[in-house]
Amino acid sequence: MTSSSGVPALDRRLGPLDAAVIVISNVIGVGIFTTPGVIAAMLPNPAVMLGVWAFGGALAFAGALAYAELAARRPQAGGEYVYLRESFGGLAAFLTGWTSFVAGFSGAIAAGAVGLTAYLDRLLPGVGRNPAIAIAVIAALALVHARGLGPGRVVQNALTVLKVGALVAFVAIGFLVAAPPESMAVAAPRGPVHLPMLLLALVPVMFSYSGWNAAVYVAEEVRNPSRNVPLGLAIGTVAVVFLYLSLNALYLRVVPHIALTGAVNVGEAAAARLFGPAAATVFAIVAIVIILSSMSAMTVAGPRVYFAMARDGAFLPAAARVHPRYHTPAVAIVGQAVWSAILVLSGTFDQLLTYTGFAIILFSALAVLSLFFVRRRGEDAKTFRAWGYPWAPAIFSLVGFAIVGNTIVNAPLPAFAGLGVMAAGVPLYWWNTRGRPGR
Repeated sequence: MTSSSGVPALDRRLGPLDAAVIVISNVIGVGIFTTPGVIAAMLPNPAVMLGVWAFGGALAFAGALAYAELAARRPQAGGEYVYLRESFGGLAAFLTGWTSFVAGFSGAIAAGAVGLTAYLDRLLPGVGRNPAIAIAVIAALALVHARGLGPGRVVQNALTVLKVGALVAFVAIGFLVAAPPESMAVAAPRGPVHLPMLLLALVPVMFSYSGWNAAVYVAEEVRNPSRNVPLGLAIGTVAVVFLYLSLNALYLRVVPHIALTGAVNVGEAAAARLFGPAAATVFAIVAIVIILSSMSAMTVAGPRVYFAMARDGAFLPAAARVHPRYHTPAVAIVGQAVWSAILVLSGTFDQLLTYTGFAIILFSALAVLSLFFVRRRGEDAKTFRAWGYPWAPAIFSLVGFAIVGNTIVNAPLPAFAGLGVMAAGVPLYWWNTRGRPGR
């Protein structure tokens, strides 16, 4: 596909299920096997723990509805970069894209690649000690997705079917064959839970849900985007919330609460109780599929943000190039892969993800808030309109800002480190936009 000026452009080839697959794959990583233990330590009441996951899912769905309307009105590549640009200006938009490049997508891809080799090491001892394997996986996925939506979609959809099938089977087997631990009823603490702790617990919960907006990044490549992007967001988000709640309920049923609290291997502990000696092998295989699917989806989504930034003149110009044959932002895809590989070699991805986790919540809250500005401008409303407006987007934004403020107050060191990472992008923005009117 080419634009009216003859310049190669992105192809509109994706349907609603493709968009939903990108959402599901972006969200669900091995974090759902580790984060519940962290949440259990913060919220020792099992009912409250499940409630926080349910509330996080409701927030994600409210955010998805707001993003759906924004994407229907602005069916362009880049997601919240586009929405923040329209409502809050170029610098705010750039900072969300910068954070995505430095940590949000690239750091998550690096973390996934290293985690994948660790699970490979269980099957093939010695593999996990070689960073070249992690980098090779990053490069292979970048090559697949740079060569067009066709091969990329086949790989992505196949990995997601395997991932969802494995998780559904895991949950079904757990509830069918496993009895709850005898000590569960008496061992689970049910003390009071205070609001600051709830808000802190929402940070890893919402980070685990991050990616519910992934379909909007490829809106420029979705057929009939005013219909199919909202549909993909809704299907993908509902599927993720259902799986997350089911998995957490399974953990509470299968793993004694004392073993669950603070554990970083909750999924593996549950698998050990379900599958016995075969658990390590089964869990490693499932984890590898989950990580590959998640890395693949982020390899699709992230470069569309940098592509949109570069097209506006706010990022490196080469990132705006569309491959003349494959019609993908190939340079942006390769650039993200190179930075992810550097993070693998440097080992700094964990710190970046820790520091910038709350920033993802902040930018999502701002993007949802921008819907109010769009409505006030009185733009054409012949598109999807977010259900629950104005209450659902207002609650989403207020909770997001409350989480950010609470994080700064109660966890100032990582919060200010994250703000420092964001601020490091400001000189690059001013350099790229120097001399541009209305920057």
